[in-house]
Amino acid sequence: MNGKKLVLGIGNEILMDDGIGPRVVETLREKMQIPGVDYRTTTLGGLHILEFIVGFKWVTFIDAIKTKEGIPGTLYEFTPSDFKETLHLSNLHGVNFLSAIELGKRIGYSIPEAIHIFAIEILEDQVFGEEFTPPLQERFEAIIDEIHIGIQERLGMYDNNGSAVIME
Repeated sequence: MNGKKLVLGIGNEILMDDGIGPRVVETLREKMQIPGVDYRTTTLGGLHILEFIVGFKWVTFIDAIKTKEGIPGTLYEFTPSDFKETLHLSNLHGVNFLSAIELGKRIGYSIPEAIHIFAIEILEDQVFGEEFTPPLQERFEAIIDEIHIGIQERLGMYDNNGSAVIME
């Protein structure tokens, strides 16, 4: 896929597990950077997301999610068409993630053609602390590997059999 590519981690690193998005992105940037991909983090959501994604052709969001019966460290994959309302993707000032994207399109912003979301099940996002809860910490390296492979697959760097594809 040609064009600018972005991996954006969303979350607050001082609210324990909520910081999973930024920490995953920082780790990918440091240890597994993919050429041609920009890695950024933010604590902002809602309309502020537009500031980060305008002009990119492809974007992957990495954020925390907290469901009723979820197991911490479980990785979910979504596209905007998978849901009508956001589950956890930073909802500020009454404007959710999908509404911000739709608004951006309507006012003529250059919104990415491809949007992917990796959501990581968390346990704690209301307590101040810079450490993950033990169940999330135990899965951290596996989460990094799964997301790294997932990004490569979405970029067409691997085929469905897991074999590397030579990029031109």
